[in-house]
Amino acid sequence: MEPTVKDVPEANRYEIRDGEQLLGHADYQRRGDTTVFTHTEVDQDSGRTGLGSTLVKAALDDVRSKGGSVVPQCSFVRGYIDKHEEYADLVQAR
Repeated sequence: MEPTVKDVPEANRYEIRDGEQLLGHADYQRRGDTTVFTHTEVDQDSGRTGLGSTLVKAALDDVRSKGGSVVPQCSFVRGYIDKHEEYADLVQAR
C-alpha cells in the first residue's frame, strides 16, 4: 500500500500514513495564509526510504493549491526546498 499524506489541522500537522499506521508528520503553525513548518519527523524503523520527502512534497503542494506561502523553520523542509527549486516561490519573503 502506498503511504498517504493528509492535513490534520486539529493537530497542526501533516501526517503520512500507511493505512492506520502513522509513519511521520510535519508540524506547523498557521499564520493567515502562511504555513510555518516547525518540525518534521518520520519513523526510521519503518524500513521505508523517502518518507520525509513524500510528506514534505505533499504538504508543499497542498499549501500551493490553497494559494499560501511557507516559512521553512524546520531544517528538513528548508533542505527539501533548497533541492527542489520549483518550491522556492512558496517561501515567504523576509
